Amino acid sequence: MTRARTATAGPGLVVGVIGAGSMARTHLPAWLALGARVTVLSARDGAAVLADRYRAEGVTVARDLDDLLDRSTVIDVCTPTPEHRPLALAAIRAGRPVVCEKPLALTGADAAEIARAAEEAGVLLFPAHVVRYFPAYAALAGAVARGELGPPSALRFTRSGAHPGRASWFADAASSGGVLMDFMIHDMDCARWVAGEVVRVRAGVRSRPPGPGGAPLVQGAAVLTHASGAVSRVYGTWGRGDLPFRTTFRVTGPGGVREHDSAAGGRPAPGPADGPYLAQLRDFTTALAGGPPPRVSPGDGVAAVRIAAAAVLSSRTGESVDLVDGHPVARGGGVRPAG
Repeated sequence: MTRARTATAGPGLVVGVIGAGSMARTHLPAWLALGARVTVLSARDGAAVLADRYRAEGVTVARDLDDLLDRSTVIDVCTPTPEHRPLALAAIRAGRPVVCEKPLALTGADAAEIARAAEEAGVLLFPAHVVRYFPAYAALAGAVARGELGPPSALRFTRSGAHPGRASWFADAASSGGVLMDFMIHDMDCARWVAGEVVRVRAGVRSRPPGPGGAPLVQGAAVLTHASGAVSRVYGTWGRGDLPFRTTFRVTGPGGVREHDSAAGGRPAPGPADGPYLAQLRDFTTALAGGPPPRVSPGDGVAAVRIAAAAVLSSRTGESVDLVDGHPVARGGGVRPAG
């Protein structure tokens, strides 16, 4: 029988990374920077390739999930979203603290089940909403918390980048939740972070077939009404393959405006071993070692999924969706994505 272990930062931290795709490749160097020993497991062929890349740092490959659990003090779930629930639950039942890539699950019910299981088992669950650790977004939250803007009243977030590809699971809405759940959930989470609970969602998605560049265009828009009366407008675009990744926000309150554009300044994005990905995993390990709770709680992960799921429902029905105790209730009145 697998026994629970206590994870600490530094040499005592033994991390089992599940997955070998883009997020696993991003998390792994950050774990190594924290002094962790890492074992990788993947149902596909990438685990051996990833471990070989970091062979000098002692990265190894697990035979199966039981082997990974036996060899690890922490589990980091970096798989496609449909696999999050069973893998996170298996790790929690084995007594392992869990980092889980966003979204925590595809439905609010599944996300809540994961969070409830972690609470009952007494293990730490960390939904990896990394945008909260990007300096501009952290500074925004700090400014709002200090009252520099007054209560936010109007918020606008945008996110755009290359389409993930027609052959990718990201592009399959049944697997990823599409642009609303997989991509725009970052900004829905940040909107709730700075403006409070969301009580109503209107959303729409517009798609165009592939153009000369070979990639389809997918645009999403969501209007979030907060309990405070604030309104957040969130826009996301998956476009042509050479579309640069870019994020912006503009948050207005009675005391002023806070703006950000990732394209301004021309500074290169931080790497996984020295930027937000390292910061979020350090926050998690600090909590494991007895420090304060991480910036992102299990409840935050569940709430983000519920908001995004309401947006997906609204986009399918053309109706507004209320969030009543986290449960969607259709109202009427759809919204079209911005051009």
